[in-house]
Amino acid sequence: MADHRPFPPGARRVARPAAVSPCPSCGDLAGRGYPACRFCAELVDQYWLLDWQELLAAEQLAEGGAGERELAELVLADEVGRHPWTCTDWAMTLLACSRCGEEPATGPADCVRCAMADGLRWSWDHAGYPTAITAGEHALRVARAVLRAPHRHRAATVGAWRLLLPFLLVGELPTVGEVRRIRAAVLAGAYAELAGCMAYGELASYPELPWRRPERAARADHQGKAQYAKVAEVVEVAEVAEVADEPRPAPDEPAVDLA
Repeated sequence: MADHRPFPPGARRVARPAAVSPCPSCGDLAGRGYPACRFCAELVDQYWLLDWQELLAAEQLAEGGAGERELAELVLADEVGRHPWTCTDWAMTLLACSRCGEEPATGPADCVRCAMADGLRWSWDHAGYPTAITAGEHALRVARAVLRAPHRHRAATVGAWRLLLPFLLVGELPTVGEVRRIRAAVLAGAYAELAGCMAYGELASYPELPWRRPERAARADHQGKAQYAKVAEVVEVAEVAEVADEPRPAPDEPAVDLA
C-alpha cells in the first residue's frame, strides 16, 4: 500500500457552512441529528469520506468493492499517523468488532476490544497535535465519536457535544471552560433551552448556574435553597467524575481533550 502521509485532512478542504441553519430533514440545527438523520450524517461525514475516497482512488479500489474492507483493515493495522485521522475513523465504520460484532469502539460499554479500538483511535491525535490535527478538528472528531456511541459516554457529555456539533461544523472552537459549562447545564436539565440557542455566543455564554437565573428567584426561599443545594451537589459530583482523567488546561484553552 502506498504511503499517503501528504494527504491534508478532508476537514480542511471541504467548504464549511457560512452559518448554522436548520436541517431540512430533522428540523434541528444541521448536524445535531447525527447519525440518525441522513442529512445530518451526510453533512458531518463528508469531511471523513473525502479522504477515504482519495485513498481508495490511490489504491485503485472502488467504494463498496471487495477490496475496501481489506484496505480498512490495513489502515487500522498500520503505524499511527501514516494515514489521515479521517481515514482511520472511516476504516472503523467499515469493520466489525471481533468480540461484539458492532462497529469498533461503538459496542457495549463492557466490550474490551471496543475500548482498545477507541484508545488506539485517539493515539493519532496525541501523536499528531498540533501540526497534523488542529484543535478544531479534534473537537469535531470527538463530537462525531461520542454521537456514534452515546451509550459509552455520560448523558451530559453526549448532550453537550450534540449541542456543539452544528457550531463546530462552521468553525467555532469551544474552550475547556465552555464545554464544561454546557455539560453542567445539560446535567441540570437545561438541554431543551440550550438547543434553542441559534448563535454560538449565546450557547457558550449560558449562565454557569442556570437554576439561579433571575426569573427563577421568585421561588420560596427555603425551596430555592434546597433545590440549589441538591442540583449543585449533583453537578459538582458528576463534573469531578467526568474530568477526573482529563488533562488540566486553562478554562479558556481550546477543548482538545474532552471526550
